[in-house]
Amino acid sequence: MPIGRVIKSTGSWYEVQDDNGTVWSCRLRGKMRLDGLRSTNPVAVGDKVNFEKERDKDTCVIDKVLKRNNVIVRKSVNLSKESHIIAANIDQAVLIATVAQPKTSTGFIDRFLVTAEAYHIPSVIVFNKCDLYDEEQTAMAEELISVYKSIGYESFMVSALTGFQCDRLQDIMKDKVSLFSGHSGVGKSALSNRLDPALNLKVGEISDVHEKGKHTTTYAQMFPLCFGGFIIDTPGIKEFGLFDLEKNTLAQRFPEMRALMHNCRFSNCTHLHEPHCAIKDAVEQHVIAKWRYNDYCNMMDD
Repeated sequence: MPIGRVIKSTGSWYEVQDDNGTVWSCRLRGKMRLDGLRSTNPVAVGDKVNFEKERDKDTCVIDKVLKRNNVIVRKSVNLSKESHIIAANIDQAVLIATVAQPKTSTGFIDRFLVTAEAYHIPSVIVFNKCDLYDEEQTAMAEELISVYKSIGYESFMVSALTGFQCDRLQDIMKDKVSLFSGHSGVGKSALSNRLDPALNLKVGEISDVHEKGKHTTTYAQMFPLCFGGFIIDTPGIKEFGLFDLEKNTLAQRFPEMRALMHNCRFSNCTHLHEPHCAIKDAVEQHVIAKWRYNDYCNMMDD
């Protein structure tokens, strides 16, 4: 049975590319559930699948999803006990953020990073639209970048409009499968077009009233890049709900906490109210950013 890679998902139909580069339109064979993962979409862009042609038709059916190297998931918007798989088998996640037009909260960024950490996916954070930032907004972006770099994340400003530092992002993405994610309106499609103009993805506008983006990418899709590698363009995400993460391991998903938590007096320290907590001490001493700790506390509350 042929093996192919899912390069586009529309919910009920999938485009699967075989080893020869031919793209087939496929549907699922019956109901599929994978490795016990409760998901609204059992097949995702990036999946390797077995498929076969339907008799007397030009379409195919997906028979099996092969073992995944990784996935990145979030809580389903409509079904709290289900996940939504954003992409599978990726080399890195590139989170596109903005400090204005629209603003990306640190809570959203940190939830994304925590999920990527849980699935051992390297993350890059780029702050787009720096050409629009005033002095205060630039200082804000620089502070966030400084903190994330100190933790170990590659992070920098870019401009899809002017091309500022897009060559740096291109070097990071070369010959890798990169997921592009972020809110609607942060410029994912515009940045993709700047990196590879041949993609010619549709670019949206920002609402003047709410300063929020309008969806232009409807379905997740993988595209080859002219400089090598692939990009997975995804619809904008309004909220990033954590799925299947346990409270007793959450701190391990924060690299700066993971490095210090063995110094806590109690091995089962939650880093919320216990005495002699190395994490709380580090926050007081400004070793750990207070807003990162606050984001951790908010996740624990959820």
